[in-house]
Amino acid sequence: MHSIARKMSLLAISASLLALISMACSSEVIKEVPVEVEKVVEVVKEVPVTVEKIVEVEKQVVVEKEVEKDNRTLLVYSGRAEKLVGNLFEQFTEDTGIKVRVKYAKSPALAATLTEEGENSWADLFYSQDPASLEAVSGMFTQIPSSLLSSVPVWAKSSSDNWIGVSGRARVIVHNSNVDPAEMPSDLMGFTDPKWKGRIGWPPTNGSFQAMVTAMRNMWGDYKTKQWLEGIQANDPKVYPKNTPTVAATADEEVDIGFVNHYYLHRFQNEQGMDFNASNHYLSGDGPGSIVLLSGIGVMNHSKNKDLAEAFIAYTLSDQGQKYFMTKTFEHPLVPGTTDDVTGKDCPICEVIPDLNSIGTQTPDYGEQLGDLAATQDLLRIVGLIP
Repeated sequence: MHSIARKMSLLAISASLLALISMACSSEVIKEVPVEVEKVVEVVKEVPVTVEKIVEVEKQVVVEKEVEKDNRTLLVYSGRAEKLVGNLFEQFTEDTGIKVRVKYAKSPALAATLTEEGENSWADLFYSQDPASLEAVSGMFTQIPSSLLSSVPVWAKSSSDNWIGVSGRARVIVHNSNVDPAEMPSDLMGFTDPKWKGRIGWPPTNGSFQAMVTAMRNMWGDYKTKQWLEGIQANDPKVYPKNTPTVAATADEEVDIGFVNHYYLHRFQNEQGMDFNASNHYLSGDGPGSIVLLSGIGVMNHSKNKDLAEAFIAYTLSDQGQKYFMTKTFEHPLVPGTTDDVTGKDCPICEVIPDLNSIGTQTPDYGEQLGDLAATQDLLRIVGLIP
C-alpha cells in the first residue's frame, strides 16, 4: 500500500507540473524583459528611499505591461544563496521554458522588504531558507494548491496551507575522531556536563542556530532554554560566525564537537574527500537538537504570475527538483520515493545522507514554534550571546 501511495503521489506531482507548465507556457512568445526595464530596476537600487517609493510604482506598471504582452518572467525573492540554487533556476528554465529573474538576499531581510513593499512588490514568490521568515509574511501569501501540498509530509507545510517546504536540513552534532559516538548524550542538555568544557564550538549569531533555540524555547520553555544556554557558556565554548567555520574547527581539532546543520560536513567531504576528519551524529533523544529545518516557498497574493510560481513549486517537488537538493546541496528530500534511484556512483556523498525516517528527527509546528524569532534574540541578548 505504501508503494502504491508513493507512486500515486509522484504521479500527482508529475501531472501537476505538466499542467502548470502547459498553462504557464500557453503563449508561444516568451521574450526577455526589454533593456529599458532593466534600467529602471538598476535605478531603483541607487536612488534615495524617498524616491524609491515613486520609482517602485513605475516599475510595477512596467511589470504589469509585461504580463499584458505575455512576455512573462517569474520574479523571485530568494533567501537561498545563488551558489546553492542559481543552477536550480537555470535547470527549471531549461526544462520548462519559463524564464526567471531573482533577487538574492538573506531571508529575514527579504521578509522585511516584502512587508514594506506590500502589494507594490514585484515578487511573484518568496523562496526562504527558513520557515520563520515565511511565517513573518504568511498573510501576504495565497493558498498552495492541494495537489502540491499532498506531496509532502504534514509537518513540512504551514498549518494554513499558504507555504510549503521543499527540502530539509537536519540539526546534528558534528564531531572529530577524538570523540566516540557512544560518549554522546541523547539530547542537547547533556552537553552542559562539565566533561565537555573547552570542547564545544557554536555560532550564536547564525540563523539556523537561532531557529534551533526558538524550537528549544517552545519545546522546553524559556527557563530551561536559558539554563541550557548558560550551561554551555559555563563550558567555555568557542564562538564561530556560522556553520562552515564551526565544522572546519571541529575537523582541525580546535574543538571536539559543534552544533550545526548536517549538510555543511558533506560540502567538506565533497571537496576534500570522505577521509575528512569529521562526522555527523544524529542525537537519539527527542528534542530541539534533532529538528529538521525547512526551506520553503510561498506565492504572493498580488502576483500576476501565480501559474508560473506554482509551476516552479511543482518542479522543486518533482524527481528533478528533489534530486537536485540531494545531489547538489546535500539536503534531505521531502517527497518520498523521488530519490530512490540515486546511486553512490551518481553521488558518493548521498550514500552517507540518512533517510529522514531513520534518524528520529523532530518535526515541530513551524508556524507556532519557529515564528517567534524576536523573542529568541531577546533571550540571546539577555545571556550575552548576541549584541
